Amino acid sequence: MPSLDLCIDTPMASMQPCLSSMTIADFFAGKTVFITGGTGFMGKVLLEKLLRSCPGVSKIYLLIRTKKGQNAHERLSQLLCSPLFNVIRKDRPQDLQKVLPIEGDITQPELAISENDRSILARTVNIVFHSAATVKFDEKLKLSVTINVLGTQRLVELCKKMVNLEALIHVSTAYCNCNRTEVREEVYTPPLGPDQVTALVDCLDKDLVDTLTDKLIGDRPNTYTFTKALAESWLKDNKGDLPLVIVRPSIVLSSIDGPMVGWVDNWNGPTGIIAAAGKGIFRTMLCDPDKTADLIPVDMVINLMLAAAWRVGTTKNRELKIYNCSTGQQNPITWKNFINTCFVYMRQYPYTEVSWYPDGTVTSSRVLNVLNQYVLHWAPAYVMDFVSHLAGGKPIMMRIQDKLSKAAVCLEYFTTNEWNFDDENVRHLNAVLCDSDRREFNFNVAKIDWEKYIESYVLGIRKFIFKEDVESIPQARKNITRLYWTYRCIQLLSVMMAWRFLTIRYVPLRQMWTKALHLLVHLARLLPFV
Repeated sequence: MPSLDLCIDTPMASMQPCLSSMTIADFFAGKTVFITGGTGFMGKVLLEKLLRSCPGVSKIYLLIRTKKGQNAHERLSQLLCSPLFNVIRKDRPQDLQKVLPIEGDITQPELAISENDRSILARTVNIVFHSAATVKFDEKLKLSVTINVLGTQRLVELCKKMVNLEALIHVSTAYCNCNRTEVREEVYTPPLGPDQVTALVDCLDKDLVDTLTDKLIGDRPNTYTFTKALAESWLKDNKGDLPLVIVRPSIVLSSIDGPMVGWVDNWNGPTGIIAAAGKGIFRTMLCDPDKTADLIPVDMVINLMLAAAWRVGTTKNRELKIYNCSTGQQNPITWKNFINTCFVYMRQYPYTEVSWYPDGTVTSSRVLNVLNQYVLHWAPAYVMDFVSHLAGGKPIMMRIQDKLSKAAVCLEYFTTNEWNFDDENVRHLNAVLCDSDRREFNFNVAKIDWEKYIESYVLGIRKFIFKEDVESIPQARKNITRLYWTYRCIQLLSVMMAWRFLTIRYVPLRQMWTKALHLLVHLARLLPFV
């Protein structure tokens, strides 16, 4: 007989027995899964993990919209050619046939799914993962509401018609309640109700909505966190008897484990800034270095989502459960340590084409950051564009700096503030897993080795975003060494010129400056220029 354990993800008074002998893979065996957002960063990792670690899964339907002239079938074929699926293609290529596209669009009524496909989903789907969302912080409110709120409502309408539904996992964000410093695993009622906002956005002109956006979102920093909070509030009030779970990841970065350690395929969040810093073109940012950087590997989020589906599906509990998927409570790292470690490995594994030596600073002073931006970003970009123009090339550095500046502004709120995300439900969920599931579906953030993880993150940016192989590292190191000595010489000369300017009227100090300059020239002749 299967052993009975106590479920400890509920308060002591409501403990109930659960069949913990059913592993996560067993739970998914024979099941049909429906995924929205399957072509996104997290969706790809979810799909791969399902195929690799739950081989008994029956079918996986992906909601895919037509994009850039490609229909759903063409986009699915392209998706499955990703290096992320190399292990599946090698070991069990036939399992890729379990993945089927559903033509649709999260922004359209009834998700733009055909009547026949809706019927198939209603009859066959057992588990739904809703990860489709716009994650752009500066998205227009009207579109953000359409995707993150109305899209969620339309999905729930479809889920209520699924006669065999056992689990619905909604992916939110830990920052949907970023107007609070203490965030518990519960839904907080927003000042404006979701129905009020959707009705307002629907009836007003787009330009007028843009004008009212700041007043509508109130003390939240962007439309993303605002609309995610609205979606949660609506779900709480309208879930009915759905087996709903909400998973709230913090700042999602590259994978920590297989099948591809360090895998990342987008510039979102800090990744774009870190990549630009590695290229030597981003050198200052507004950030409180002592605040906690609540970062989470993407595959740990996915493992938690799969475990959450198993939990609600095996306990048959219809109480809304929320999981704050974060690292700040169990294994915190400061922004200072994160950024400094990134620089260490960006110098150890430098990119092939680097504009300048990777270095930089973070400051919590807005005035100092603005001064640094003019000196370290805009002035060099202007000079480089001017030289490029004279050489007949295309000036691009000012445009690049403009994009980086906007990206940095979007992150400022999260790099200058700090939150305590309660994660008791996550800890309890981990506690009820069997040992094999804890290994295969690991989301225990206390075990993250930040030094090792950041090394794989930097290498992942190099390999998967810049498409540079390991064979190019030795030559890249030679290039970075040349830049290092050039960088240090310019720094020293700058200091000496400043000293010369300040001491020009004083003969003893002027003599010291002259001797130092001669010494510098002598040392420069002795140094090998590698």
